[in-house]
Amino acid sequence: MRFRLFMKRYRILFFDYDSRAMLLTQKIENSWKKEVKELHKKNKEQIKQSLIFYYGSSNAEMKLCNFIALGTKPVSILAFHSKFVNQIRNAFVIGAYYPALTATCTLGERILNHLIVLLRKDFSNTTEYKKVYNKKSFDNWNLAINTLKSWGVFTPTTVKSFEKLSEFRKQAIHFRPEIDLNDRSIALEAIRCLNEIINEQFTAWSCQPWFITGVPGEIYIKKEAEKDPFIQKVYIPNCHLVGPRHSVVSARSKFTVNDNYEYEDKEISDAEFVKLRKSLKAPQKVTSNPF
Repeated sequence: MRFRLFMKRYRILFFDYDSRAMLLTQKIENSWKKEVKELHKKNKEQIKQSLIFYYGSSNAEMKLCNFIALGTKPVSILAFHSKFVNQIRNAFVIGAYYPALTATCTLGERILNHLIVLLRKDFSNTTEYKKVYNKKSFDNWNLAINTLKSWGVFTPTTVKSFEKLSEFRKQAIHFRPEIDLNDRSIALEAIRCLNEIINEQFTAWSCQPWFITGVPGEIYIKKEAEKDPFIQKVYIPNCHLVGPRHSVVSARSKFTVNDNYEYEDKEISDAEFVKLRKSLKAPQKVTSNPF
């Protein structure tokens, strides 16, 4: 029989990132071949021109400087934060620092709210549920952070980053005269704090405890993590359930998966999946890169 589930794992295939800032700051090494140096220069110039076209030629140097200051956009799954992260970064690039700051704090609160509303039914037997079960939204960050921490949704690093972002929220929302003079630097710090949260909690490329690693260039969800409510509702919608012999073909704006193989009807461990994948991995035929 085909499409046996026991040997399959969820592979992350839908994610977002932007590494152009890193490419703009990458130095040309003397050890590089001449053609590589020339290609790198050409790519950098193309990136600069595309950014100027996108953001406008007025104050182009300032915009390029701001874009570089933001750094690489985190490699994250396509969750409910992705659209608004792009808007925040765009605001910062054009010099709208205070709007970028307030939007960053608002998005932090939106993430907290979204996760609690999305997951609370799964934790209805906890003491924390009694405090959040009948509310549509939450502006008490301590309550929201501690609830998600108690439910085991947030990693310790995510908790610290949210607590830090909470302090930026106080500066942005409540009157602080220093914002008038330091709006750019404070906004940049807040955005970097948000990046830390995304890098830790919503990453599509890391060594998080819910990931299977070991297959170069590929990330899978651990079998034991599939039952976790956060993984089920946030990560798995961005995954394909695949066997060890699958291949990925990128066509236009999305990936398509070829996994039309017969697999044995038996349970295997994550380590066995990695071993099989590395031994059976078919060549990847990618026709275009949607990212």
